[in-house]
Order: sequence, then structure tokens, then C-alpha cells
Amino acid sequence: MEKEMLVLAELKEGKFEKFMGWMQSDEGMSVRKSAAYPEKTVGAVIPDKSGVMFKVFVHNEEKMKELISGTLPVGKEIYDECVIKMTAWDLTKVEM
Repeated sequence: MEKEMLVLAELKEGKFEKFMGWMQSDEGMSVRKSAAYPEKTVGAVIPDKSGVMFKVFVHNEEKMKELISGTLPVGKEIYDECVIKMTAWDLTKVEM
């Protein structure tokens, strides 16, 4: 079942380009595809490039938790080098 989440990644100083380059690489896309649908992802960048925010559509919540916590083996190296921390929230639609 697809679940919408909001993910905020706080990045180490000067690591925005490296982090985003990896996220868009073949390896990064493979990791992202294992947890969510990259083609549906909506992203935003903090103006000083100290972080990024993604609205993601998750199909494998356990894999997403590993990615966000930095414990997923494939993404661990880039996480350790670039990320201060990632935080995620479940999103639910509010009827108006």
C-alpha cells in the first residue's frame, strides 16, 4: 500500500551538491526505487542549501526507515558523509 511521507534532510555544510548528485545517480535511484516511487517525489531545497525536503510516495516503509535512519548499507556511506539527520512524517489528507 502506498503511503505519503514528508522527509526533511539536514545536510552538513557544503554537502548539498554531493548528496543530490548521489540521489540522482544510478545507485541513488536504485535505493530510492526500493522504498518509494521517485517519479512521484516532490522536492524542495532550503535557500542556503543546508537541507532538502521531499514529499515521497512510499511502497516499502521498512526500507524507507532504513534509508532515513542511515542504516541502509547501500546508502550508508553518502549518509555518513553528507547528512546530519533525516526526519520523516506520515502525511494524511485533511478533508475541507
